[in-house]
Amino acid sequence: VDLFMMNCELLATCSALGYLEGDTYHKEADCLESVKDLIRYLRHEDDARDVRQQLGESQIVQNDLLPIIIQHRQDKALFDACIRLMVNLTQPAMLCFGKVPDDPVFRHHFLQVTSHLQAYKEAFASESVFCILSETLYNLLQLDWEQRQEEDNLLIERILLLVRNVLHVPADPSEEKKVDDDASVHDRVLWAIHMSGFDDLIKFLASAQSEQQWSMHVLEIISLMFRDQTPEALVSAGHARSAEEKKKDSNELEALRQKEHAEKHSRTLQRGTRHSRFGGSFVVQGLKAIGDKDVIYHRNLQNVNYTHDIGKAVRRVPKRHRKAQESGEKRRSALNVRLFLREFCVDFLENCYNRLMYLVKESLIREQTQQHDETYYLWALSFFMAFNRGSCFRADLVSETMSIRAFHFIERNITNYYEMLLTDRKEATSWSRRMHLALKAYQELLLTVNEMDRSEDESIRQSSSVIKSNIFYLMEYREIFLTLLRKYDETKQPESYLKDLVESTHLFLRMLDRFCKGRKNLMVQRKRVKRRKSQGKKKEAAPETSPEALEETWKIVEEELKGAGLVPFDATSETPLEDQRTEAMVRVQDALLVRMGPEALGLLRAAREVWPEGDVFGSADVEPEEELELLKQILHAKLPRSSQTAVVEEEEEEEDGPEMEEEELESVQVSETEFKFLDFIKRFATPGIVRPYLLLLKSYSKNTPHTNHCIARMLHRLAVDLKMDALLFQLSVFHIFNKILNDPAAAAYQELVTLGKYLVKRFVSLAAQNNKAYVELLFWKNVGAVREMTEGYTKEWEKRPAWTEEEEEELRRLYEEHRDSEVPDIVETLLPLLSNSNRTRRQVVTQLVHMRLVDNNFCRIQRKGTRIVLWTEEQELELQMLFEEYRDSDDVLGNIMKKLTAKRSRARVVDKLLSMGLVSERRELYKKRSRKFLAELTQGTQDDPVDRDDEFESEESEEEDLEEQESERSLNGGRRSQGMHSTGERRPDVENMVYALQQEGMSGPLLWLQNCLNKTADDRENDGEYMDACLSQPVPLAPFTESNEEAMENKSFQRLLRKLGMRAPANEQESFWRIPAKISVSELRSAAAALSPKEDKPKNDDEQDGTRSPAEEPRGEEEDDATREQRAQALRALLLARKRKRFTDEDVYFNKRIVRIPKKKETVIYYQLRVK
Repeated sequence: VDLFMMNCELLATCSALGYLEGDTYHKEADCLESVKDLIRYLRHEDDARDVRQQLGESQIVQNDLLPIIIQHRQDKALFDACIRLMVNLTQPAMLCFGKVPDDPVFRHHFLQVTSHLQAYKEAFASESVFCILSETLYNLLQLDWEQRQEEDNLLIERILLLVRNVLHVPADPSEEKKVDDDASVHDRVLWAIHMSGFDDLIKFLASAQSEQQWSMHVLEIISLMFRDQTPEALVSAGHARSAEEKKKDSNELEALRQKEHAEKHSRTLQRGTRHSRFGGSFVVQGLKAIGDKDVIYHRNLQNVNYTHDIGKAVRRVPKRHRKAQESGEKRRSALNVRLFLREFCVDFLENCYNRLMYLVKESLIREQTQQHDETYYLWALSFFMAFNRGSCFRADLVSETMSIRAFHFIERNITNYYEMLLTDRKEATSWSRRMHLALKAYQELLLTVNEMDRSEDESIRQSSSVIKSNIFYLMEYREIFLTLLRKYDETKQPESYLKDLVESTHLFLRMLDRFCKGRKNLMVQRKRVKRRKSQGKKKEAAPETSPEALEETWKIVEEELKGAGLVPFDATSETPLEDQRTEAMVRVQDALLVRMGPEALGLLRAAREVWPEGDVFGSADVEPEEELELLKQILHAKLPRSSQTAVVEEEEEEEDGPEMEEEELESVQVSETEFKFLDFIKRFATPGIVRPYLLLLKSYSKNTPHTNHCIARMLHRLAVDLKMDALLFQLSVFHIFNKILNDPAAAAYQELVTLGKYLVKRFVSLAAQNNKAYVELLFWKNVGAVREMTEGYTKEWEKRPAWTEEEEEELRRLYEEHRDSEVPDIVETLLPLLSNSNRTRRQVVTQLVHMRLVDNNFCRIQRKGTRIVLWTEEQELELQMLFEEYRDSDDVLGNIMKKLTAKRSRARVVDKLLSMGLVSERRELYKKRSRKFLAELTQGTQDDPVDRDDEFESEESEEEDLEEQESERSLNGGRRSQGMHSTGERRPDVENMVYALQQEGMSGPLLWLQNCLNKTADDRENDGEYMDACLSQPVPLAPFTESNEEAMENKSFQRLLRKLGMRAPANEQESFWRIPAKISVSELRSAAAALSPKEDKPKNDDEQDGTRSPAEEPRGEEEDDATREQRAQALRALLLARKRKRFTDEDVYFNKRIVRIPKKKETVIYYQLRVK
């Protein structure tokens, strides 16, 4: 149905309701059906809310629905339908549109709906309407639960919703134009509620045991009733002004009078004796105009304030940099309305407050309410506790919200609101308003606790002391104001929020100071995150694991074992058997590493006796020589470990075990420390906290005297108590105090005037000693800069321990020895080798830069990421599970980076995913940004690899790029990576892998792979490299023999394929590895040449030349990369069994001798320990 036909149908439906003749409404026969039709029309209205607007234009609520419920209330079905229709028509415009529309057309519709709602509200400001609603609600509440039907409960809820909707309608100040003490539309609605007795029903619903299901509706209605009120205005309603209030008003009037008199006097002095046309022209010497000449000034001399900005257009402030707008101003309602609301507050506190707040709090905790309903709870807490504190304070009336649970609830909400303020930027204004509400509730809790201290009742004072002890003891409550001040943002949070924050901070510090003075020492809780220990100082105690060191260790251990003989097993000295079974192998190796041979032998024999099945730790009739050989192989085996921390002695592990466990988990360590108030105040001495105070001080003339006192007191604490007046030596601070000192009404700000004079006096005395003090005015200063400004400047190198010539020579020598090594972090390698073990990482890096051994970029390269190089088994499993979880998402890599426990760079994660075979190409990890790109991926089209790689790598940090370049230069002799593994030269790692595969009997598959590469190179060479690069497709490596198939399933062979640049099957639809189309002919030739068989084990480049660097000598006897990877894979099951406490059957090969480890499951996992 089009819009014109809808108008006709709406008019016909409205006409079928009836007509109003005088004060009598005559309903038609089809009145009930017409109301139901209107409800049906509203259900199917469009986004512009056309039906709602047309019904508002026809004034159906004023002319039809309200007269029907007043004069035809006996027709229950019609009454219910009309209430239901009015609930729909009066729902807030924000609920209809979701938010304030940005589109001008929809913004117009939004304003139209709002204007209709305001007209509805004026129609509801009638005592007769609320009398009908009150009588109906009263009759329904008289029914017992057994007599109430479902329709009765629905009608009760609809009446409450209707009243809530009417009260929620915003005021229109431009139309009402009401002043204070005049009755607005909202006041007239409140008066109608009062005269009809509906407010008494609200109090009954809040206090009745059987009506607790309506608690949230009742709290919403109450909060909307007191929307324009303040607790102070209601407390003073009907009372004569006290002497203190009169004195306060007289002081304000006197300040205004003095200011006006001073401005008048200033204008008189500025007025010249001659007419302004004869002011004359003057030359301002020293101030150049646009050219080289001085500025010519055409005004009188009484007001010389020339600037080049005169006449220029004011620069427009960007929207994101504008200050946050204040919420609607408060106005004072009519006296009779304030009096009845005051009586309502008194009755509500005495009979309803504690019970209603308990029910609402339980609903919030159990999440039985709607979103953001906690704001009503926070408002009610702050409003009624303030009213109770101002009228006649009674702690028992607000006992429900006067507890540590209330402090905790509000603190959690403040934290949540601040996090949402940062993340949900579109709704930043709403989150800021909720955060301000929570702050006011927290402030009111502190004010109530402070009021309890003044009570004459000893029990109340004792309760206050208990509450203060808790909030001062816990760190979350102590530091909340520090955090809020540090995170204040004037573009998102209004000035009223800052005012309440400053006043709350002042109150908290005053209470804390008074609490500390009454005690000799105060113990408080301190929390800090325990992180992993730095390994720099511990590495010197770690045993060396190089082949030469292991051989030396074995010689010593072998002598001890031969002299010790057979050591019997002592069952009483062992740990529980179930735990020892999975950790026995690692414990034996640990004992051998620290050269405790007898203990290692005892552990081996004890384990053999406990688990004789399968000859895990040797057979029962093993010979001593075989036992020694088994221990030697365990010593040389590369057993995977859960962490890379250094091995220490067993006694140290027992003492430091719990602490190390906490550090590895990075848990929060809770401890107690003695609290000192002055040390706590020192934490406020930072520019980030002083700036919000100065922002509020700029509007000193608009602030209340109490707000100015809070600002002055904080600045006094910093400048006088802490003797850090230099912290306030800043040009903007002096500009504000200069404005205060020159204010005609400066007598009203005596405290600020005194503080300003003190700061200027201190600065002048300091400037006489420090000729750089005037330059320091341009900058904010931290504690260190303040100390230097007052006590004298020290040179940068004087702050750190000096390096002697011997230490510099030692550092230079060690750096030259290890600069060409392939260690991931050379600084971590140098630290344990220095003779001075007290040197920190930063000192070493700074000295290297100072000695010009490295450049400044070295610091950024070394500090990249978290410096995690190796992946543990648990981290690999976590990465695999995260990939399986997010493999079908639009941003696979982004989701993995968010959930990954051990933080690494994007490049490291991508490389690991490629090495694990989870993805075959980098393009599979690209973010799916458009359907076109997704279609290209599904169709298998080939994009330009260089462009895609550049786009992927552009997301990485500058430090990552620098590190990649450095590592590539060290590995490839300065060559730059081409986006894949370079095969243009005989790399040692490829040769080592080929040699290892030949030793395993895979010479045939290697020859087959070499032939495939050469054949593909010949084909592409015949077709032309240009056509090959543009049109060729990946060539599958299809094995046709059983040996080739087994080789393609071998992990070592697959690693060789990846090293050569081959692509793994991309998905389940592909079965074979492929030679990518982007590999050139020359690269294919080089890869095939690298697969040539070798008779001897390949050596490193330096060994072939007959030379070897000192840093590489310890690794001369070390196995190649492939062998180390095989050993790591060989014992992977042991690590899984130890970490998960799960047991499987495993077969370990020690030099062709099988050792079975029986476990609970039937599966048998075979792996081989290959020892040179």
